[in-house]
Amino acid sequence: MLLSRNQLIDLFNVGVGAADPCVAVQNHFRMHPPPPAKQVFLLAVGKAACAMADAALPFLPNLTHALIVTNYENAAAIPGVDLIAAGHPVPDENGLRAGLRVEELLAQAGPDDQVLVLVSGGGSALLPAPVDGISLSEKAEVSQLLLGAGLDIVLMNAVRQHLSRLKGGGLVRQAAPASVTALILSDVIGDDVRAIASGPTAAPIMARSEVVAMLRLRGIWDHLPASARTALERGTTMSETTAVARNHLVGSNALSLQAMAQACPAARLAPAPLDGDVGAAAARIIALAKSGPGITLLGGETTVKLQGTGLGGRNQELALRVALGLEGHQGWRFLSAGTDGRDGPTKAAGAIVDGKTCAQIRAQGCDPQALLANNDSYHALELAQALLVTGGTGTNVADLQIISCA
Repeated sequence: MLLSRNQLIDLFNVGVGAADPCVAVQNHFRMHPPPPAKQVFLLAVGKAACAMADAALPFLPNLTHALIVTNYENAAAIPGVDLIAAGHPVPDENGLRAGLRVEELLAQAGPDDQVLVLVSGGGSALLPAPVDGISLSEKAEVSQLLLGAGLDIVLMNAVRQHLSRLKGGGLVRQAAPASVTALILSDVIGDDVRAIASGPTAAPIMARSEVVAMLRLRGIWDHLPASARTALERGTTMSETTAVARNHLVGSNALSLQAMAQACPAARLAPAPLDGDVGAAAARIIALAKSGPGITLLGGETTVKLQGTGLGGRNQELALRVALGLEGHQGWRFLSAGTDGRDGPTKAAGAIVDGKTCAQIRAQGCDPQALLANNDSYHALELAQALLVTGGTGTNVADLQIISCA
């Protein structure tokens, strides 16, 4: 069965809708009302922060302090709640200001108080709070380096945790002696709460020594700013020991895929997530397309190693690779898009390609293979009118893919 472009978009929207942060938060509080407290501090951080906070407010009659930190595209004012919009995926001055504001709020929390943290993807960049000795520009340099080196989100956040005062359980340590509860919308495949938004309410993914070894092994270490290397080489102090929070997972990529499968009974779920190198992921999609007719649903988050100077994102590069690999084959269509509505530093969420995509690029006088080599998937797919532009969705549970073959 070959789905049309509109049918693919409708099915993708089912997956996005299943990750609705409002529904996720409301369902949690209906089953688990917040415990009584002298003061309630609400901190919502991530791309879904506004929606999660708005859903939580009716369940918090004793709320005394509330702060939202989100990306510019998803910022929406909520009466009675402070809002700071900041840069993503590269941290900026507003993110630095947000980190300081969070620390100011947490310093006011006492032993009889409750800190409720609403966490969604994007929190790593939105709340940089670099450790002493590292400037914001150096922190941004590290983020850019990791983004271009092909590290997956778990490894990237393992590094970020040790360069921030609030990540890797840092938020919980600063909130002590107050109790901390976190509701988490997962953008990480496998749903490891230590990796989501770099785990502000969870233990570090790796020890500093393990992070250093990983960066050396991948040839990244010598390219880091000297201040970052110094921070990663110092030992752990007593003040950095892991504090405990009550962490609750309220939404994930897997739940979105299940909703898509229910909406399209003819579709089958892939047995494993689509992650790792984007080239290997494309090869997997191409093999599925060549194996026969059907609809396969996948989810995950690939990695791209930047070698050119073009514009794009992991979903767009994946789609362009698939289009090239299946050029000449008809009767197939492929969607790959980020559930947050933004793929890399572009306006697109991803792309929808088919057997005509590469021919359409060439008809505009450009070589799709050359554009791919320059990591310029955005402009290649724009020429073919293959981009999927949704605008910010207000949620983020990684990426969704659909391959449909007649």
